[in-house]
This record gives sequence, C-alpha cells and structure tokens, in this order.
Amino acid sequence: MIHARNTDRLLIISTLILVVVGVVMVYSTSYVVATKRFGSEYFFVKKQLIFAAAGIMLFIVSAKIPYRLYRHLAYPILIFAILLLLLIFVPTLSHEAGGARRWIKIMGFTFQPSEFAKFAVIIFLAYSLEAKQSVIKDFYAGFLPNIIIPGVVIALIMSEPDFGTAVTLTILVYVMNFAGGVKFRYLGGLTLAVLPVLYLVVTNFGYMMNRITVFLDPWKDPSGAGFQMVQSFLAFGSGGLSGVGLGEGKQKLFFLPEAHTDFIFSIIGEEMGLIGAGITIALYLAFFISGTRIAMRAKDLFGTYLALGLTLMISLQALVNMAVVMGVVPPKGLTLPFISYGGTSLLVSLFAVGIILNVCIEGNEH
Repeated sequence: MIHARNTDRLLIISTLILVVVGVVMVYSTSYVVATKRFGSEYFFVKKQLIFAAAGIMLFIVSAKIPYRLYRHLAYPILIFAILLLLLIFVPTLSHEAGGARRWIKIMGFTFQPSEFAKFAVIIFLAYSLEAKQSVIKDFYAGFLPNIIIPGVVIALIMSEPDFGTAVTLTILVYVMNFAGGVKFRYLGGLTLAVLPVLYLVVTNFGYMMNRITVFLDPWKDPSGAGFQMVQSFLAFGSGGLSGVGLGEGKQKLFFLPEAHTDFIFSIIGEEMGLIGAGITIALYLAFFISGTRIAMRAKDLFGTYLALGLTLMISLQALVNMAVVMGVVPPKGLTLPFISYGGTSLLVSLFAVGIILNVCIEGNEH
C-alpha cells in the first residue's frame, strides 16, 4: 500500500528510472543509424543526455514554484501556446518531416508546439473547472467554454496534421471535464455530434484511412504500408520471456524505421523480453497511481485538476504508444514519454512532473 508520505517518493523514483531507461534504450536503438547517418554512434544519445539533464533541472525548478501561480497565468500561457501553433504555418519557421509540419525550427533548435499546447490546455481547464464550480452543470457557462477553447487548440494540432496528439488531447479534455463535474449527457451528446465529423475527416485524409487499413490487416502489405507494424510484431515475438539481450536486437538494424522514437517499446520487448516490457509498464502504472493520489490529496480543486491533468497527459500518451506498437489501436505517431528520443516531449514531461510534485508538497503542508 502506498502511504501519503511516500507518494512523492514513488513519483520521483518511477520518473527517474524511466528517464534512465530512455537514455539506455535511445543509445541501443540508435547507434547503428547514428553511425550510418552522422558518423558517430553517440549522436542521438548525447542529445538525449543533454535533454535529460536540462529536463531534470526544469523538474527541480518547477517543483519549487507554487502551483497556484499557474492559475493566474492560465490565459497568457494558453494564448502563447496558440501563437506557437500558428507559427507552424509560417514557411520560414516551420520544419516538415514525414509529410507533416509539427515543428518550429529557430537557430538550429527544433521545437514541437503541440507538446506545450497540451500543457497549456491542462492549466486552462484546471483554472476554468475550479472557477466555474458554481455553474459547472450549466450548458452555456459551465460546459461550452471548457470544450470550445480546447477545441481551437485541437483543431490547430489536427491541421498540422497530428491526429495522434489531437485524439489524445481530446480524450484528456473529456476526462478532465467529467472529473470536474460537467454533466455526462453533455459530453455524450458532444460525442454523438463529433462522430460524423470524425468520419468525414478520416475518410478525406488518405493517410488516416491508410493507418486504419494497416491496423486491421498489417500482413496484407507486409513490405509496404504494413511494414512498420509487422516489424514491431516480429520484435516482440523474437524477444520471448527474457529478450535477446540489451543491444542485441535485430529489428533496429534498418528493419524497424526510426526505432528510437515512436516504436522504441518494440525494441524493449525484443531486447528485454516480456519481463522488461512488464517492468516498463509497471513503472508507468506506479507513476499514474502516484500522480492520481497526489491529485486526490491536493489542498484545493485547482491543484486536483492540475495534477490529474498532467498525470493523464503522460500516462495516457504512454498507454496509447504501447497499444499502437502492440497492434491494439491504429498507428498514431506518438512518442513514449521519458523514453523515446525527443527533446520537447522530455522537457515538457519533466517540467510537468515537477508541478505534480509541488502539488504534493503543498498538499502535505496543508
């Protein structure tokens, strides 16, 4: 049983272990590709180490900042996030990869605005749900603002296009509104209204339909559209119970494209087997349990919604990523928090963990 005094310890330990696992696995999955592309096997892992060090510093700083400060900055942070998303449409600033414009490139640094946008939406919802508690059951005052404003952010993310992040953020918005006391029939009615729109979007974007087709039958085109999923299955299959050994995996040798990003969990399954994959899942579960317990023990509603939203932001993305690489849901292009290669995700995630820890610290002092 997890006692309240140990909740923050569990949060810190699970987070740091996942970050360490990430550094190790980024090196294991990328050294061959890094050597071929950049002439150095340490190209990706050196960057990941820098991101991890910077992220831990952000974690320490954010753990010391009183979380109530974000309540007063909810709208400025949200507006800034929207402006960053709009900058993607500026050709001289945006960076395109894989047919999508999801990054801003300034002075050699690449930044993914959608990661910060998720953070901004959570702060806004935490503020709004607390401020509107007296009218939360009202359709116009308590429901619409908490759907329309996040909806603008989700629409901008969809236009990049980044379907995976948009869907994950949509689920997060639903859960936070439900936890905040919004009537279920409003959320259910919105779902029924959105389904036809979602169908039109999916059927009119070829890459989305392609992903669904691949999900339903990846073996239909194992050397084409289904290649990545088939290679992921082969990685898990060859890993068995205990894996083939750290660094000994074969699927990363140009079989599984970009194994150090979206499909890094497949290599964990191959090299460390069911045991390693199970331990990784257990670490995320420990993180989720710790974060939700902190949310429930917060000294005010803003702290509750903020800690819950940030915990879900990380846990839900981890769940979706692992479900994708195991073929449970259609491919969505989401990284595995703390573990996948990527600076923006790691920095934002560690900053978020620091905020959750501050909610815990102030809650224990209350």
